Formats: sequence, structure tokens, C-alpha cells
Amino acid sequence: MESEAARLLDAVDFAARKHRYQRRKDPEETPYINHPIGVARILTHEAGITDIAVLQAALLHDTVEDTDTSLEELEQHFGAQVRGLVEEVTDDKTLAKAERKRLQVERAAHSSPGAKLVKLADKLYNLRDLTRCTPKGWSEQRVQEYFQWAAQVVRGLQGTNQPLEEALKQLFEERGLSL
Repeated sequence: MESEAARLLDAVDFAARKHRYQRRKDPEETPYINHPIGVARILTHEAGITDIAVLQAALLHDTVEDTDTSLEELEQHFGAQVRGLVEEVTDDKTLAKAERKRLQVERAAHSSPGAKLVKLADKLYNLRDLTRCTPKGWSEQRVQEYFQWAAQVVRGLQGTNQPLEEALKQLFEERGLSL
């Protein structure tokens, strides 16, 4: 049986290959892979998560949404549990952006515990990034609107992980928002 470390490294390698040409929208255009690695790191270092399937899902959470990866491919490589977690946190890109955002708010409270963890860590990473710098082409108003929308999503995820929720609460308060 494959070790847990090997399973994590397989997910890192898969995600790195799938995201290899992508960049973040920050002024430095950091490699996109930094994001899923950062989300997994938040889960281990700040939330105390050791569940390998959840950590793999964190590493793979944007592959279906943002690359040519299919859910079937994920299941073949990483199993049904990881596929299910990634599926729960993946937006349907055939829908309009406003509808995708609405569905994230609506579905948050009904997500599985593992998917909620990935969502919380993903939002925390993105909000910290937005606090650090404004993405290229974004106005301060757009940043504030993202924070407002993220607060709506996070409200539905409450009761999942206190350290993550406290860190998010602090970021929202710094922006004049509450949960």
C-alpha cells in the first residue's frame, strides 16, 4: 500500500502538471500551483488536518474547474473520496459567474465536512492574497465585493474549524464586515 506521503506527493505532482502554464493574477504573476499548495498548507498548519483525502482534495481543488482534468480522471488517480470532495468545491464553468457565486453561497451549509474544510482554507488563502496585493485589473471596489461575497459563503461553513473561522473573522473585521 502506498504511503500517505507518497499519496500527497502524487497529488502535488498531478496538480503541478495540470496548472503548469497558469499564473495567479497578482502583480508578480506567481505560479498558480502556489495556491493549491498554500490551501493544503493552511489545512495542515493552521487547522490541524491530517486526513490525506482532504489534503489531496485541497491540492487538486481547482484542477477540474481550471484545467482539462475530468472528475473521472481524478477518481482513476485518487479514488472516489477525493473525486467527491473536489466535485463538491468545483464551480460549473458553463454557468454565468453570478450564478456560480450564488450557488457557492447556497451550497456552503450543505457541503460535507471535508469539502467545508477545503472551502474555508481556499477562501482564507484568497482573502489573504487580496489583503497582500490587488490583482491586476481589479479595483478596490471589486476587492471589497469579493470580501462581501466570501463572507456570505463562509457563514454557511461555520462550525467546521475554529482556527480557520477565527482567521477569516479577523480578515472580515479588518474590512468592516462581520460573519
